[in-house]
Amino acid sequence: MKKTFDTWSRRQALTLAAALAAIGTLGAAHAQNPWPGTQPIKLVVPFTAGSGTDIVARLVAEKLGPALGTSVVVDNKPGAGGTLGAAITAKAPADGYTLLVHSAGHLVNPWIYKGLSYDTIKDFTGITPMASLPNVLVTGPSHFANVRDLVAKAKANPGGLNYGSAGNGSATHMNAEVFRLAAGLDAQHVPFRGTPEAMTEVMAGRVDWFFAPMVSALPLIKSGKLQALAVGTAKRSPALPEAPTTVEAGVPGSEYLFWVGLFAPAKTPQPVVDRLQAEVAKIMASPELKERLDKLGAEPFTMPSAQFNKFIADETTKAQQVVKAASIKVD
Repeated sequence: MKKTFDTWSRRQALTLAAALAAIGTLGAAHAQNPWPGTQPIKLVVPFTAGSGTDIVARLVAEKLGPALGTSVVVDNKPGAGGTLGAAITAKAPADGYTLLVHSAGHLVNPWIYKGLSYDTIKDFTGITPMASLPNVLVTGPSHFANVRDLVAKAKANPGGLNYGSAGNGSATHMNAEVFRLAAGLDAQHVPFRGTPEAMTEVMAGRVDWFFAPMVSALPLIKSGKLQALAVGTAKRSPALPEAPTTVEAGVPGSEYLFWVGLFAPAKTPQPVVDRLQAEVAKIMASPELKERLDKLGAEPFTMPSAQFNKFIADETTKAQQVVKAASIKVD
């Protein structure tokens, strides 16, 4: 009996030793091949290609891959105001290989979409904002003389004019609502699948105005296909210095900050978050990126992860206030 027990014990010991050796081998392999290794990193963009968020994501991806020694690809997953792509990322492994590039609209969605499969605060870690993008109030060519003309015509015809957005709760929608509330206008909201679709309808004259991301609208403004009436930010844009702010144009309290940021699923290891934040900060501070952003009317906008998460919490509260005041709902 003792011999049988000893044999069993030896087998158990050998099995345990083999298991520990395997774990040690895996640990050593991980130490030799730390994140990200050669595995590609995916940036999920929950809007269509050509949107302001997408443009910033692609500019960063182009430089982030070489900085990390791997490939970084952009994966567009548009739909439901950016909630589709956000849900995909929230459910992804928290290993640093699936990230989310979203806009300020990310903080609006919890207040307008019921039954979301994710929690904007609890299921994500904010890595860093990347850029601030002025929205520009655009109309079709010669549609309005200026902002005062738009406001006057909208007030003379309550509910008769319409304004587009890149989707319910998107940053373009929020900017439009902040402007509409500040100006005291009654007009119809027309949500689209993304920025390109909204701009197409504005150019065709079927939509009266749209707060388009500068990065998307600037080429069309310069070609005369869109008319810029004002920018939605607190200060003028160097890319379009002749355009006043909406406040300068006679609508006090109408300024809005549109930003694009990088997020990871919650519980992503802090060293991964810190590395990503540091690399993105370097990229956004580089003269080449700054020059490219300047031409698009955007500005670098970064901060440490902890500060970004505090910023997210504060901006979420502000977003809730606008949603309530404008009675924003999903159609």
